[in-house]
Amino acid sequence: QVQLVESGGGLVQAGGSLRLSCAASGKIFSMNVMGWYRQAPGKQRELVASISSGGSTNYADSVKGRFTISRDNAKITVYLQMNSLKPEDTAVYYCNVRYLMYDYWGQGTQVTVSS
Repeated sequence: QVQLVESGGGLVQAGGSLRLSCAASGKIFSMNVMGWYRQAPGKQRELVASISSGGSTNYADSVKGRFTISRDNAKITVYLQMNSLKPEDTAVYYCNVRYLMYDYWGQGTQVTVSS
């Protein structure tokens, strides 16, 4: 079916930057929404940012001005540029793609921001 593979996570100091990538493969309808969610220990999973096939974006208030989501429609890949990272950004970040009646998730990539 559909597989999503995340990469780019790691350990950084507060104020640093990371760039996450998520490559999709399989049967995916061209009109879709791709996004990034995150889940910290003991907390619920939350939407970080999303982007439609047409380029419309939305962000969580907590990351506006610091994170930028983008996509490559030819490769069906979504990116998340994370700047000015804070310790509260520490979480497992999950890639998501939604189209038609389908909803797919990646396995997650760990982002740890030290204080």
